[in-house]
Amino acid sequence: QVQLVESGGGLVQAGGSLRLSCAASGSIFSRAVMGWFRQAPGKEREFVSAVSWISGSTYYADSVKGRFTISRDRAKNTVILQMNSLKPEDTAVYYCAATGERTGNSVLRENEYPYWGQGTQVTVSS
Repeated sequence: QVQLVESGGGLVQAGGSLRLSCAASGSIFSRAVMGWFRQAPGKEREFVSAVSWISGSTYYADSVKGRFTISRDRAKNTVILQMNSLKPEDTAVYYCAATGERTGNSVLRENEYPYWGQGTQVTVSS
C-alpha cells in the first residue's frame, strides 16, 4: 500500500507562486511514478505533471510547461510541484497520485494511478 499526503495549497493572486508537496510512504515499487492531477469545478480531472522516482524523467501538460516544475526529494520521500506565474485558470483541487513504473502516454492517464491523496485547494484570483 501507498499513502500520500498533500500540503501547500492556498490562495494567491495571478502571477504569484505556490509550492505543493506530496509526502509518500509505502512500497517504492508501487510509487515508482508520482503525478499531480487537478480538477476544477464542473470539469473532469486532468493531468498536470509527473516524475519517475528512479530515473527522474519528468512529464508536463502543455498548459503548465514553462511555469510548473516537478521534483523529488528522495531523502524526504516527497514530490514537490513548484507553480509559478499562476493564472486564474489554474484554480482547482490538486491531487497527488502514485503508480508503478510507467513510461510514455500511460503516465498521463488518470486510470493508471491506483493511489491518490486527499487533494489540496489552489485558488488563483485575478
